[in-house]
This record gives sequence, C-alpha cells and structure tokens, in this order.
Amino acid sequence: MSTSTRVKCLLVDDLEENLLALGGLLRRDDVEVLQARSGGEALEMLLLHDVALAFVDVQMPEMDGFELAELMRGMERTRHVPIIFVTAGVRDQHRLFKGYDAGAVDFLYKPLEPHVLRNKAEVFFQLYRQKQQLAQQLHELTETLRLNEMFTAVLGHDLRNPLSAILTSADLLHRRTTDEAVRKAAGRMLSSGKRMGRMIEDVLDLARARLAGGISLKRGETDFGQLVHRMVQEHQAAFPQHRIEVLQEGNLVGDWDSDRLAQVASNLIGNALQHGDAGEPVQIRLDGTHGDFVLFSVANLGAIPPELKGSLFDPFRGGQRQRGRSEGLGLGLYIVQQIILAHQGSVNVHDGSGRHTVFRVEIPRQGRDVIKL
Repeated sequence: MSTSTRVKCLLVDDLEENLLALGGLLRRDDVEVLQARSGGEALEMLLLHDVALAFVDVQMPEMDGFELAELMRGMERTRHVPIIFVTAGVRDQHRLFKGYDAGAVDFLYKPLEPHVLRNKAEVFFQLYRQKQQLAQQLHELTETLRLNEMFTAVLGHDLRNPLSAILTSADLLHRRTTDEAVRKAAGRMLSSGKRMGRMIEDVLDLARARLAGGISLKRGETDFGQLVHRMVQEHQAAFPQHRIEVLQEGNLVGDWDSDRLAQVASNLIGNALQHGDAGEPVQIRLDGTHGDFVLFSVANLGAIPPELKGSLFDPFRGGQRQRGRSEGLGLGLYIVQQIILAHQGSVNVHDGSGRHTVFRVEIPRQGRDVIKL
C-alpha cells in the first residue's frame, strides 16, 4: 500500500464558516475532508467512513464535543479514532482534564495557527497509513502461511503412497535375499523409510492442528499403564545403553484415543532418552489415584537451557540449536501438546530439583471432543 493512500479526516463544528476554514487548511489530493454540523451527524458519518483523525469543536448545541468523544470511545468502530478538540475558550485546566478523560489526544485554541494544524494532522495521517499498511501485510502473510500449510498437508499425504511402495519392496528384498550386503542395504532402507514415515506423519499432524482447528480423536477405553509399558519396551530396545524406570499406582483406565496417547508417551520418552544423561535412568511416573484425571510424568537428568524454555512447544523449534542427523523435524513436543489439548488436558515442563527436566501431563479420564467449526 503506497504512503500516498488517501485518508479521511472528519471535521465537527456547528458553524459553517469554521468548517470551511478548517477544510481549506486540511484538504489536499491525498486527504478527503468530511464535515458534520452536529454530534449526531458526526456519528452517522463515522458509521459509514473509516477516518484517520477527527477535529471536534468543544462548544456545540445539543451534544458538545466532550459528549461526542465519550460516545465515540464507547463504540468499537470509533474507539481508536484520534480526537483533537478545537476551542475558542480560555485555557482552563479543568476543561483540559475533562477533554483528555473523554479521549482527546490534543487541544487546539482559536485562532488556529495553520502550520501547527497541518503538522499535527500529518502525524496522525502517517500513523493511519502505516496502520493500514501493516494490516495489509499481515493479511498477505497470513494468507501465504495458510497456502504453505495446505501445500504441506497435500504433499505429506501424497508422499505416503510412494513411501509405502518403497517400504514394501525393501521388506520383500530383506526377507528374500541371501546376499548379506543386500540384506544390510535393505535393512537401512527399511529403517530410513520408517523414520521418513514418522516425519511425514508429524507434518500431517501439524497441518491437522493448524488447518482443521486441532487433532481429531477416536476415543475408547484405554489402559494408560499398558500403553506406556509397550512404549517403554520399544524404546528400551532402541536405546539399550539407557535405563528406564516406571513407577505406577492407581487406576490408569480412561476414555482416550489410545493411538494418540501412544504418540504422547513415545515422543516424551524418546525426547528424554535423546537429551538426557545416559548415566541416570529416565523416570516415568503414572498416578491414577485421582478420580477425575491421571497424571503422567517423564523425568531425565539434564536441564533445559533458559533460552529454549519459552519455545519448547513451538513447531520446528529445532532451528534454535544444533540437531543430530538422526533427529526429527522438531515437531514432537508440539504434537504432544496438541494431542493433550484435544483431550482437554495440560502439559508443562519444569526443572526438578535443579538437575532434572520433568514433563508433566494431566489428562481427564472422561472428555468430549472439541467440535470443529
């Protein structure tokens, strides 16, 4: 949007000669001057036009300038319109306070100095143009982001079919060949293909959370304890040098999406194994002693750098630090958060005893899915 965009300025005065004089000083090619002879007429114009600035005479019959300003501040459409009061009265401190309380940004006293009037008005005209320009840029950036996320969703969806064919072929090759070198190559293809599949699913979950208003759930009776033990066995096989301890108590059954909670457990356990100190076990606690909710926590030795704490649940936060080649896209904790929010639960992270990082999840046993509008 060009800085020469035409802006509108409203003049409110019950005297025609004052309107003509003010209009003559302010009117130019990039400024449209609107004129109102009363407060009521001014309110009607404000409902039809977006104005950058309003010059309001203080002394008017029926509705004075202060009353008009208070009405403008009470309406959402006109709440932020800058108001400069114009008055022929003496400089009265009480009137000044009353005017500023009503919403004025400045006072001008008659007779008006043309140079001062134009300079004050130009400040607000430029601010209005900048505001409009920023709003347009925000709209364009939002639309670009939406299109990028749609493209990501479509691409992620379409990549699954060729990847499935590659994994099937690699598995067949791995099982049928007797050549050890070929078996190793096929095994690497399977491992890399499965990791790529997890990345694609992460990207699709990101798109679902952003475009569909949240991750959808398929609820059913789920034993959180059994689910976590299954995830522990899988991760223990992948990280044999690490120890994982599980402490559980109480009833761990609830109405949840078992596949999604398996994602939560897997991501948090994997995160603790990757970033924790291998010299001390990852500690998992499951507390089902509460009637309405279950608590789940994962703790590992090692503190989170202070500069990362505020962005841990942001997608692609991995760009803030050096990541290993074997790691994912930095979506794991974001997806954990979205899944728990879909269950109407909460997830947070804190330092345990100053040396540990603890992720703590609280999830209601029963819940209703959020309706997507």
